[in-house]
Amino acid sequence: MITVTINDREIKFDKAVTILEAARSGGIKIPTLCFFEGLEKFGGCRLCLVEVEKLPRLQTACTVMVTDGMVVRTETDAIIRARKAMLEFLLINHPLDCPYCDKSGECELQDLVAQYGAEEGRFAEGKRRHPESFDDPIIVRNMERCVTCTRCVRMCDGVQRASAITVTGRGDHSFVEPFSGGRYDCEYCGNCLTVCPVGAIMSRLHRHSYRAWFVEDEIETLCGFCGVGCSMILQMRENTILRAIPRMGMGINKGLLCARGRFGYDIIESNRRLTTPLVRKNGELKAVSWAEALGLVAEKFSEIKEQDGGEKFAGIVSPELTNEDNYVFQRFFRETLFSNNIDSIIRMFYAPAQAYFEGIFGQGITANLISGIGKSDAVVVAGGDPTKINPVLGLQVRAASGNGAKVVSLSNAAGLKRFASSEPVARSGSENFLYSALLKALIDTRGLPGRSGSIEQEIGNIKWPNDEEITQRTGLRKSDIEKVAEDLKDPKNISVIIGPDIMINNGLMGLFLIAAIIYVLDARIYLLSERPNEQGVIDTGCMPDTLPGGRPLEISSFREKFEQEMGYGVPGQKGLTLFEMFEAIGKGDIKAAYVMGDNPVFNLPAADRIREAMSGLDFLVVQDAFLSETAKMADVVLPAALWAEKDGTYVNLERRIQRLHRAKKSVGGLEGWQIIAGISGLMGSRMEYNSARDIWEEITRASHLYGSVSYEDLATDKSLWPYKGEPLRSGKWEIKIPEEVVEKTGHGCHVYPDRLLFHSGSFSRYSPALNSIQAEPYAVMHPDTAKSIDIKDGDRIKIAAANGWSIELVSKVDNEIRDFSVRVPNVFEGVCVMSLVDYGIEPGTGAPVWKLSDIKIEKVQ
Repeated sequence: MITVTINDREIKFDKAVTILEAARSGGIKIPTLCFFEGLEKFGGCRLCLVEVEKLPRLQTACTVMVTDGMVVRTETDAIIRARKAMLEFLLINHPLDCPYCDKSGECELQDLVAQYGAEEGRFAEGKRRHPESFDDPIIVRNMERCVTCTRCVRMCDGVQRASAITVTGRGDHSFVEPFSGGRYDCEYCGNCLTVCPVGAIMSRLHRHSYRAWFVEDEIETLCGFCGVGCSMILQMRENTILRAIPRMGMGINKGLLCARGRFGYDIIESNRRLTTPLVRKNGELKAVSWAEALGLVAEKFSEIKEQDGGEKFAGIVSPELTNEDNYVFQRFFRETLFSNNIDSIIRMFYAPAQAYFEGIFGQGITANLISGIGKSDAVVVAGGDPTKINPVLGLQVRAASGNGAKVVSLSNAAGLKRFASSEPVARSGSENFLYSALLKALIDTRGLPGRSGSIEQEIGNIKWPNDEEITQRTGLRKSDIEKVAEDLKDPKNISVIIGPDIMINNGLMGLFLIAAIIYVLDARIYLLSERPNEQGVIDTGCMPDTLPGGRPLEISSFREKFEQEMGYGVPGQKGLTLFEMFEAIGKGDIKAAYVMGDNPVFNLPAADRIREAMSGLDFLVVQDAFLSETAKMADVVLPAALWAEKDGTYVNLERRIQRLHRAKKSVGGLEGWQIIAGISGLMGSRMEYNSARDIWEEITRASHLYGSVSYEDLATDKSLWPYKGEPLRSGKWEIKIPEEVVEKTGHGCHVYPDRLLFHSGSFSRYSPALNSIQAEPYAVMHPDTAKSIDIKDGDRIKIAAANGWSIELVSKVDNEIRDFSVRVPNVFEGVCVMSLVDYGIEPGTGAPVWKLSDIKIEKVQ
């Protein structure tokens, strides 16, 4: 036990801490400027100087560790004079532009000067002059205000680990600048904005339009861009979002945000938002009242149900929406329309992958704390770049590397390149050969665990590729794979992070091989989640074969118990999966579709066929915040609220249930559950909801998963799986080698949908801020590919597929592309790369697997 006396107060500690930490734990305030919780200690500002008995001079409280019996004073005359002098030194070159500076009112230097003095300066040195930099589309630098505390540099280096900025020059010529000198050219996380104590680094989004005293309210809510579930604060004035900010240490993100979370909030205020319902009249969408729009939907749905039955409807929900929206949608389809044809875009990866792993290893196997990644001895990444898909989770991989963990990247993950100890990336479409070879090498180095005879028997049935075949297909040498196996030979605490490319590139065989690797490594599983509520879609029963809580609806005992508890009937036959729906629509077997919050004619593969099929529907309803490509085809468009305009819940990839809090009134849309309940009521099935809380309480009755979680629990760790000790279902420990369902064809260039750090699906395209970072798509290809077709970096090109569809965009030549594939993001309007991609279907999961066919690339003159 360590006892330290600070200002005549005894404070005891189990372990050594700094004087600053000791003082703060006892409620004693010591001023700081360079110190920031979570950053490496610097001791540069000298404002935290204190007296330590028996030491001859003042000491920096942020760097000196306490010792047993230490006596410290924090407010003597000598300390006050020293602090005042340090502030006076800082103000020699600091401009006196507080009324003009955007940091005014929340500037730490301003507050310290007000508290400790230095009202007058005794130095005649002239102010340094350094022009304000507007080279960057998002961040403004004013180095005249910089106090060289290096908080931003330490955040970028030590936490974000992007190393994009540094201190250049010496003395009064020291400035914080990007390595590129002009534009930041970084990850635009904006975490440097959070830690800057003065107005040296500021956002351009609210330049000269924001002051701290403008804020009328601060609402803590969640980011709506991916499945990590980052907490954030929306600062509000007159029903307008002024800023999205974090608080360090808050939420599972600990106050860190990515570019989408920090700057993408402006989609809420977009002038492209739908503000009134639209109905197609004489071939054109016309603005109508809510009463007319909902009345028309109810009338048409009633006619189709009466004439053809519930099986003629298709319902597509969205992982962008809340549990409450999605739950009410599935109730509407099952109770009012009497149809189980309910599915969503998570059919592409998240739903089948989770079901597959839980079937082998047990319920909740993917419910692991994100913070556990940073504490791992080794991390294996496959099927995507976590720093792009879930950027804040990706920081945990970087942190693990910084803590000495081995990081193995089996994907083309540019954000992990500097952190990976091994990076054996196979040619696109040949990953299963890499996984097979790695599995065999791991068995040779670690042996089989012996926990499951079934799994090990099936592993023994694998037809192992030989070394020559592996090299020919993947482009990797045997030594590359042996290096990975050596890296993974000894670690005990291993995390395996799995992205969507596993499924769409390699099908169920890819999952089988990764599952076998997980078994050999005895590793934790993390499924990357591209959208904020993918887990919630599963849990609320928005699947064609399961009820809320994951209960199979074809098991009569489950279904009958559900019907008895909820008071309404459910069809006993499982519905159509997402891609089965579109096949049925194309055949005329589906008459009407309700698309809630998604854009299938842009987001799904073979988008040309999806578009053609949907054009043949008798009646199409689209509920969205924007007039998307799918909404433009609709007979009725219903404007919907976005995440900042809602109360409700999301479930993140840890299976943590989190609250959304409404920050503002919607510009014209309603919450999803309000729209659906309105239609259902007009069709004779009343849903008595007054708030999101009413729906949550019904969800807890409908789902055994959430049965013990009260609304109050959502603010606590009781909302983290397993909820209040919910028992886990053990795995079957059975695994079968699946058959390949898609033959990879073609020998030339193939196109693959790419993912961007600054955009998320087709949703973020409406953000002016994110578009200012990246405003247009590009086709990324290897220099050899570009050279073979006489394409140079920056050329405008046309990419055409065999189906007749083509897109035009700019080329980008990149050495990181390992083969003749061309990577194109599927984000921007007018450039639907999904129209160039065809697919086959895994029969066991209903998930698509890319069919690779040759494309033609030519320069646009």
